[in-house]
Amino acid sequence: MTPEVVEPGVKVRLSLVVNGERVETLVDGYKTLLEALREDLQLTGTKHGCELGECGACAVLVDGEPTLSCLLLALECAGRDVVTVEGLVSDGRLHPLQDAFADLGAAQCGYCTPGILVTARALLDREPHPTRERIREALSGNLCRCTGYLQIIEAVEAAAALVPHATRGPAR
Repeated sequence: MTPEVVEPGVKVRLSLVVNGERVETLVDGYKTLLEALREDLQLTGTKHGCELGECGACAVLVDGEPTLSCLLLALECAGRDVVTVEGLVSDGRLHPLQDAFADLGAAQCGYCTPGILVTARALLDREPHPTRERIREALSGNLCRCTGYLQIIEAVEAAAALVPHATRGPAR
């Protein structure tokens, strides 16, 4: 869906599903999805990184696919399903990926972690038992300056072993 041209300073009503809940908000037509999530919906788990689509810190799931929210206009998400790191929690329980990251030291400074978590979630939804090579490939767009990646890969492997295939479904 291509958004229509919006005059500067004009707010547009945006309706979409975020973390399983339908939301409506007024956004400036020039805002990226990243800005709308953080500034208009107060979902600050998604991080500003390079704002050039090179680091992956802003990754969210749009219709189940990892998407760099800094490169997507919020209006392009009208009617779509968006999952942020906040949406990985279910019934007050952390997703097994979040538990594994904490247990295995895969999150150090934590800035890259939200983007890596949602990207890994999409991988596990598609491939319940990915190889190390597939994990590396899936996370190749997510940069981390702290861990050296081994703990991240091990955490994704550990989470894959913990998430029963029957409970997997498309990303909300």
